[in-house]
Amino acid sequence: MATPRVGAPAERAPRAVQVVLNWGRKYSLWVFNFGLACCAIEFISASTARHDFIRLGVIPFAPGPRQADLMVVSGTVTDKMAPAIRRLHDQMPEPKYVISFGACSNSGGPYWDSYCVTKGVDQLIPVDVYVPGCPPRPEALLAGIVQLQDQIAAEVPGRARAHARYGDRDVSAGEVTRGLVRPPGTDPA
Repeated sequence: MATPRVGAPAERAPRAVQVVLNWGRKYSLWVFNFGLACCAIEFISASTARHDFIRLGVIPFAPGPRQADLMVVSGTVTDKMAPAIRRLHDQMPEPKYVISFGACSNSGGPYWDSYCVTKGVDQLIPVDVYVPGCPPRPEALLAGIVQLQDQIAAEVPGRARAHARYGDRDVSAGEVTRGLVRPPGTDPA
């Protein structure tokens, strides 16, 4: 007689255990900073004693993506850098979170009309929190981390998370035409 398939143990856990699991993930985020431009300087500033995001339970500068829970992408993402970002994101263990830090990583920033700039890191990997600004202040990163921690506290362990993504699909650099990404379901004119 076949044993019925049961979901992940975390899904079967009582609510109190889920709260404890979320609390542990919320206050022990190891950060992998993928700094590509001037926003990376603001990330470094946020990790200093003046702003001290260690008090929020965020441990800066994970040795690599395999030890990280949170990837902060800051700066202009070029099409040449896109495969490296995706590869590093794929190396991160689950559950993994992404913060897009700054206008350049959110939408291309002032370089949005360049032929080689990816129009937002969310075209490559799923993003949990967007932090606007050019460059954003360290306080904005702290607010983004707190917003992410609130999302972590509300999630059910073991369930797939919904991400704010462009049309709920992956967009490769090859789909970018004349500086604009076509919305899903539209044909080029």
